Amino acid sequence: MRYFVLATDYDGTLATDGRVHDETLTALKHLRASGRKLILVTGRQLDDLLQVFEQIDLFDYVVAENGALLYSPASRQEKLLGEQPPEEFIKALRDRQVDPLSVGRVIVATWHPQETTVLQTIRDLGLELQVIFNKGAVMVLPSGINKAVGLAAALDEMKLSAHNVVGVGDAENDHAFLSLCEFSVAVANALPMLKERVDFVTDGKRGDGVIELIDKLIASDLSELDEQLQRHNILLGTKEDGSEVNIQPYATSILLAGTSGGGKSTLATAVLERIAEQDYQFCIIDPEGDYENFENGVILGDATRSPRLTEILDLLEQPHENVVINLLGIAVEDRPGFFAKILPALLELRSRTGRPHWIVVDEAHHLIPSSWNPAALTLPQQLKGLMLITVHPDQIASAGLSLIDTILTVGNSPEANIKTFCETLGDCPPQLSPQSLEAGEALVWFRETTEPFRFRITPGHTERRRHIRKYAEGELGEDKSFYFRGAQGKLNLRAQNLILFTQMAEGVDDETWLYHLQQGDYSRWFKEAIKDESLAEEAEKIEQRSHISADESRAAIKEAIAQRYTLPA
Repeated sequence: MRYFVLATDYDGTLATDGRVHDETLTALKHLRASGRKLILVTGRQLDDLLQVFEQIDLFDYVVAENGALLYSPASRQEKLLGEQPPEEFIKALRDRQVDPLSVGRVIVATWHPQETTVLQTIRDLGLELQVIFNKGAVMVLPSGINKAVGLAAALDEMKLSAHNVVGVGDAENDHAFLSLCEFSVAVANALPMLKERVDFVTDGKRGDGVIELIDKLIASDLSELDEQLQRHNILLGTKEDGSEVNIQPYATSILLAGTSGGGKSTLATAVLERIAEQDYQFCIIDPEGDYENFENGVILGDATRSPRLTEILDLLEQPHENVVINLLGIAVEDRPGFFAKILPALLELRSRTGRPHWIVVDEAHHLIPSSWNPAALTLPQQLKGLMLITVHPDQIASAGLSLIDTILTVGNSPEANIKTFCETLGDCPPQLSPQSLEAGEALVWFRETTEPFRFRITPGHTERRRHIRKYAEGELGEDKSFYFRGAQGKLNLRAQNLILFTQMAEGVDDETWLYHLQQGDYSRWFKEAIKDESLAEEAEKIEQRSHISADESRAAIKEAIAQRYTLPA
């Protein structure tokens, strides 16, 4: 299930002339019976609402006073989200004969045409207040308070994400909370401007429109409307003609495959950055510690300590927390078993909350190997919001590959990954001639809709900018260290991180430095051991410059490193 919550306005949406019809109440009960939650988001004051709407207990939370007051019908507890304007403001409005005038816990409200007097009074007193309109109503609230603020507070209390919410409204004060919702709806009687900006407009007015929406939610979880929901798409890059290549943030399962150093990490990190920017929750399962410095997630586990299931789930219970599960502390042969424990727990959390929205499995051939017999039993038959990253798609269990609907492939012979994928599943691969991708390009295949095509990757903001951590000052293993040996192999100077590399580069003789430069050893090490394609590309350009001196090339490569890493002065 994608949509766990319906958030609805009251007047003009749920209610007609202040009352909710019996048919609408029945629909609300059916929605609750489907396992979904209800939040009422209204400009009304709470006492007034309780008088006109006896069935308030149908709702899990009520956002009243246009976002300034949060109320729990179950506990009868109220929570103020702002402060009431000062008494001198209310007195001034009465002195200026603003009528009608109602004062709530926070909100101060009147009707058109009193907005001119209200605004003049705010200016005269020098107050930081805002005026919000709801058709004829004029509402005064503290700056920054609106229905979106109230809805966000309700969702935080429920530990749910706005990405699992459908919102419905009818007036100008509904813009804010509808924009927060994953899917926004206007009833047929809504203001024209609101109808232009939402994702869907019902045929029915007021309560009939809400019934129509509820029927669709229960029947299909709005799946038939997915194609028109474009505003949350995740950018991958651009085609040659400049058009964007996107994936949907929901109902997509990706295989990202390619040779080492071919750009997998650049593309994966760019996608994850954009997922994080839109506040979708993700969980990365990281066998090799490649995401130790990924700034958008909390790292659990390291080379000396394996992550605990309870701490992983406790963090993921918070909708705005992303988690990176570092498996370096778990033996390679035990990692599939760990994956078999963590995946059902993640899916159980999804069944209750819709989160984490994305499960990312790096080095997927380690965690779901083709030799692993329990794979077919561990993996569900369908799993969306999944990204498998691997150098070896042929070494992933077919039960894992069968979940995939989108293939992204980079590096040398990208078409071979698509062919391998199809052969593993017993499918007929698309006709593809040998492909030669340029740096920064990828091949994508949306299996159900298009033939494979190439595009240019749009890098993330940081391109995995690593600070003084694993690669800058950490201890890379002997097999991943750089060795200054020279043409005759007379030296054996080991640089186990970038700091030592730059220090040794200053000290080695010109002949040794130029030997490795001309062999392309620096770009190779950056690509294969440091796993930084951007740095490798920059170093390769330097290596290919003819007649460059030792001093000039040293300075250029050191500068390329310094642009990406925080190194000691």
